[in-house]
Amino acid sequence: MKKVDIYTDGACSGNPGAGGWCAILIYKGIEKTLAGGASETTNNRMEMTAVIEGLRALRERCEATVYSDSAYTVNAINEGWLDYWMSHNWRTRDKSDVKNVDLWQALIAETQKHVVRFVKVKGHSDNAYNNRCDEVARGEIKKLTTNKD
Repeated sequence: MKKVDIYTDGACSGNPGAGGWCAILIYKGIEKTLAGGASETTNNRMEMTAVIEGLRALRERCEATVYSDSAYTVNAINEGWLDYWMSHNWRTRDKSDVKNVDLWQALIAETQKHVVRFVKVKGHSDNAYNNRCDEVARGEIKKLTTNKD
């Protein structure tokens, strides 16, 4: 099975506001960069979209390691929050509605196609790929905000 590293990041100008995301896929030293944005979104939605789109780009079942600085995304998987939310009809421990259910469901669908491991990286630090993802995601925001009338 192919092993792919996926570095992701999302950014938002205002929260909500214009947002951008980026995923860098690395397989055998070859890099592919994916990016996009949304005019009215949140930072968490862009972080999750980056992961989803990175996984969607895989053409066959892979072992994927997803590197993200999003505690929201990584902890939901690694700390069991997502399992709890699903088993409690998309409600949190304090009985409030889980936000971004549409994206959580999309993420679940993508993770079921592959063997996926999530790794939390420190944002805006010494991880070159995370920094590059941030730069690209912010570039997507700039495209959205400079094209406005």
